[in-house]
Amino acid sequence: MRKEQREENHVFQWHPAFYAGLQIELEEESEHLMFENEHQLGTKPRAIDVLVIKKTNERISSNIGEIFRRYNIIEYKSPSDYMGIDDFYKVYAYACLYKADQKEADAVSIDEITITIACSRYPRKLIQHLESSRGYFVRKKEKGIYYVMGDKIPIQMVLLHQLSGEKNLWLHSLSVEMSGREEAESLLKEYEKHKRDKKYRSVMDMIVRVNRERFLEVKKMCQALEELMADELEDMRKKGQEDGRKEGIARFAKLSGILLRQNQQDLLLKATEDGDYMEQLFQKYKI
Repeated sequence: MRKEQREENHVFQWHPAFYAGLQIELEEESEHLMFENEHQLGTKPRAIDVLVIKKTNERISSNIGEIFRRYNIIEYKSPSDYMGIDDFYKVYAYACLYKADQKEADAVSIDEITITIACSRYPRKLIQHLESSRGYFVRKKEKGIYYVMGDKIPIQMVLLHQLSGEKNLWLHSLSVEMSGREEAESLLKEYEKHKRDKKYRSVMDMIVRVNRERFLEVKKMCQALEELMADELEDMRKKGQEDGRKEGIARFAKLSGILLRQNQQDLLLKATEDGDYMEQLFQKYKI
């Protein structure tokens, strides 16, 4: 991950994108699940990152949800954050508090709870601690999914950066910086199928923010930019696009091609952020 990206990560709102991405990964079984974002525990400011409640006894076929029982507590760490030893005990305590924080005694059975830890950095120290101090055994189930064996509560670690791009496209893409333009093009094609869905828009917005340069390299990005950069396009329309939206997009595409061929991605990026500067470039290149 580049230094510039690391410095910007703290301003990105990763949690809403992860919450949306998790729902995408489990949407085939969504009729059997109920999602709660930041489920509050008690009256003090303690919150489970994501609580997924299984509404039926149907088995979840998704590789991430296969371990699920009725109440599934999920702890998420952004790509720049690390899952430490104390973080594990915090989420384990949340599971116990969730069981205890009910109106009736034993309303939530311990046998109905699972814990999922989702992160983008391999938690080496935590795994060593669980195996040496707790006597657990960490078993790799498949790419990116590890089961923690030895506790009463089923526990899994989902390493988002290791997930299969085929099985878990959206959570995988949310966790890593894209290596080439081909990945951006492929993701845009998939996004086209779901662009009216708010969940997909939330995830795609974060992916584009983190991989902005990659998406600016994509020659056929105009339709996605229309969706994901609506403010910039609105400014273009207000500045006198007499022939309407299609002409505005065509002008921007032509400008993008010129600047990319000249290897001036920095100017293109500035143009997407400054409508006046974009208009100056239109005039300079007689577009």
